[in-house]
Amino acid sequence: MNNRLAFLSVVVAVFCVTAIAPNRLAQAQENTPETPLRAINEIDESRVVSKSILPTGNLIKPAGKSVEFYGRPNDLALTSDRKWLLVKDWKALRVFDAASMELKQTVASPGNASLHGIDVTSRGEVLFTNAKREVHVFKNSANDADAPKFELDRSIQLPSDCFPCGVTSAADGKMAYVCLSKKNSLAVIDLEANEVTKEIPVGIAPFDVEIGTDQLLYVSNLGGRLPIDGDKTAPSAGSDVVVDKRGVASTGTVSIVSLETLEVTKSVDTGRHPSILLPLEKSVLVCNTNEDSVSQITDEGPVKAINVKPDSRLPFGSMPNGLASTEDGQTVFVALAGNNAISVLDRKTLDTQPASGLIPTGWYPVSVVCDESNLYVANIKGIGSRSERRPPEKGRNSHDHRGSVQKIAISDIRDKATLETWSKTVAENAHFPQILRTQSIAESSDVAPVPVPKKLGQPSVFKHVVYVIKENRTFDQVFGDIPEARSEPGLCIFPEKVTPNHHALAKRFGLLDNYYCNGVLSADGHSWATEGNVTPYLERAFGGFARSYTFGNDPITYSASGFIWDRFLDAGLSFRNFGEMNYSTPPEGMKYQEVFAEFEAGKDTKFAQNIGVERLRGYSSPDYPGWNMLIPDVVRMNRFLKEFREFEAKGTLPNLTLIYLPQDHLGGGVTSNAHMADNDLALGQLVEAISNSKFWDDTLIVVNEDDPQNGYDHIDGHRSLCLVISAYSQPGINHSFYNQTSVLRTALHLFGLPPLNQKDAAMPLMEDCFAATKVNAKPYKAIAANYPLNETPKPKSEQSNTEKKWRSILATVPIQRTGMKTETDEDNLNRFVWHEVKGWETPYPTDFSGAHGKGLSSLGLVIDEDADED
Repeated sequence: MNNRLAFLSVVVAVFCVTAIAPNRLAQAQENTPETPLRAINEIDESRVVSKSILPTGNLIKPAGKSVEFYGRPNDLALTSDRKWLLVKDWKALRVFDAASMELKQTVASPGNASLHGIDVTSRGEVLFTNAKREVHVFKNSANDADAPKFELDRSIQLPSDCFPCGVTSAADGKMAYVCLSKKNSLAVIDLEANEVTKEIPVGIAPFDVEIGTDQLLYVSNLGGRLPIDGDKTAPSAGSDVVVDKRGVASTGTVSIVSLETLEVTKSVDTGRHPSILLPLEKSVLVCNTNEDSVSQITDEGPVKAINVKPDSRLPFGSMPNGLASTEDGQTVFVALAGNNAISVLDRKTLDTQPASGLIPTGWYPVSVVCDESNLYVANIKGIGSRSERRPPEKGRNSHDHRGSVQKIAISDIRDKATLETWSKTVAENAHFPQILRTQSIAESSDVAPVPVPKKLGQPSVFKHVVYVIKENRTFDQVFGDIPEARSEPGLCIFPEKVTPNHHALAKRFGLLDNYYCNGVLSADGHSWATEGNVTPYLERAFGGFARSYTFGNDPITYSASGFIWDRFLDAGLSFRNFGEMNYSTPPEGMKYQEVFAEFEAGKDTKFAQNIGVERLRGYSSPDYPGWNMLIPDVVRMNRFLKEFREFEAKGTLPNLTLIYLPQDHLGGGVTSNAHMADNDLALGQLVEAISNSKFWDDTLIVVNEDDPQNGYDHIDGHRSLCLVISAYSQPGINHSFYNQTSVLRTALHLFGLPPLNQKDAAMPLMEDCFAATKVNAKPYKAIAANYPLNETPKPKSEQSNTEKKWRSILATVPIQRTGMKTETDEDNLNRFVWHEVKGWETPYPTDFSGAHGKGLSSLGLVIDEDADED
């Protein structure tokens, strides 16, 4: 049993389950083991974890005092009297008593909140940028020092479609300066006239603005400089961004603007994703979030880059995106989102000595501020983003995020013994020793091939990985009817009758019942699935994806470590993409039924393709359609199988093949059962083709979802499906903790390639999924669907009023996008599917939707006596 990480052993919870439906087709008997499913792992109760474990695999144990609340805090600010701690949440302004950390007030923000931007003027007004085109101005009208009464005083209109971000104000409180991300400009605002008086062109996607001690404006440009002739570029929200060969934004700049002339006087090159700025005496610091560094800008010489990774040997992934200093200016704090930590730096030795220590935080720290005695931290994902407590009838989903704010005494930070203890805690929680071990290459590769080599560089039996990415299902939604697993049949909407191939594959090749998606929706889900990381740019955007909802179409969203295919291609290995990050469109006017009819008639429908990442486009099938719910998965699989037969004829299957099968997203014009049956049959056809080919003995097929999209599961809304299919796959129930980054790390490891970044490096290899010999060499036979793949709803005249209501709600969901842009859209789709499958009057399982975490304690994945919910 793999014992490298404490969370690999779990305590099994016992739930009420029912037997599997007996009406299997004959083919199912061919594909299912004759003996009942057994557990691959023994249970070790002594290895129950005593800290919070995140879906990413990291542990957290925040220092100081933490307060959780429903939301995603992006920014912090203190009022001038240091009485109130102001939090820019994703939908509201929250007011905390800085002394007691009691939440005193929540004021809604019309238009939600943008990525970044809150400021307190010298007149006491609070400037707050929303996700639309406004700067809200809040005022505290209360005379009572113990009871604030912040109210929305006015909203200042900005240019249309601008997406405002960072904001700062002049010393007299009369003027403000706002970054207009989509306009590539800085707006100058007269706060008395409530109007924009000028726009100043800067770099691409300006993010933060601050006034330095030299009375100059400093503007960080997340997307870097404007392109020049010869640059490789890719579009981002209407602007061409300079990119590297992988399609990742490759430059960063800070524009320096004169307050007198309101013109740019200088542009300074920085690292990737320059974000938060911190003016200091005679210098300005800026976080290079996508380069794990901080740039120090001075008038005395070149820009200095300061590596802020806790250990310089670590791969990419610390992602600094918050800066503050003590009021005496002697200590600088850097929020490391990827390490769930604050780095403590000595102001005098910033560029010559490493950090003096690390402070453990909650999940994903993004903002820090200081008063005379304390450091305050905003953790955008809290201690695991568990759903709030509220009446069940109001429902819960994976957007019921639990953020947190944290308060740490500066006296504790300056205590050497305390800081040393905290630093060790951070290293343990983020698995630094494990990460560093993954960077070591085996001294000798002269060993017998095995499925998963013990050391990097040793041979594997696998020469090909086929990586299948599907859409939006949780474990219980599909496998809740398998009694041997940790399952809940009451939450199963696609049982064996609907998904016979999923079930047969799980029973034959192994079922992972402790596997989690790292993200919650398509924008971050595909990043986790292909990059093994999500940047703060994306994590901050949940107040409104006004700049982009990325699916391979925004180079600013990609991590500096690149995509899994980049690692393969850079190593000289072969790769082919079938549908991932591809927007596809049928001929005008064609719906699902027409596309399916042409397929059945043997016609070759032509789809328009749109792949934003140039390098990926060059390795993609021109005939295989990507995202579009009007295209059945059997059509996609038919296109893949044509190329696969060519691979067989040539004897050359790519080392890495990506296959996108999105129809389990649902909602595209046929019934939910038809969508899911279509997805299931396509998967079965894929495994049948490969298992009957010459490539079977050395091919690994991994199937997972991009995200759980607020689906319901009795353990946690992040728990999802993963099938590990090969001749070596170990049958049985596998309780090992794995997630999307485990898949990436394992796939890379098989070819002697190191992990992409800190996140996948921290995850265990999926060794428990395999036997030493070919215990599953028998070819697989796909099982026919039990539902028509073009099944349509019954006529409106035969529908109940409740069904009509839900179908009208479904019609408002923008299903032709890769994901829903609002949590309401996502929740409505899940509720529609539930009612269509379970009955229009059957109550929706609100208590088990989203990232509720109700079953994690029983698995030993969360044991925290101080938490207000599990």
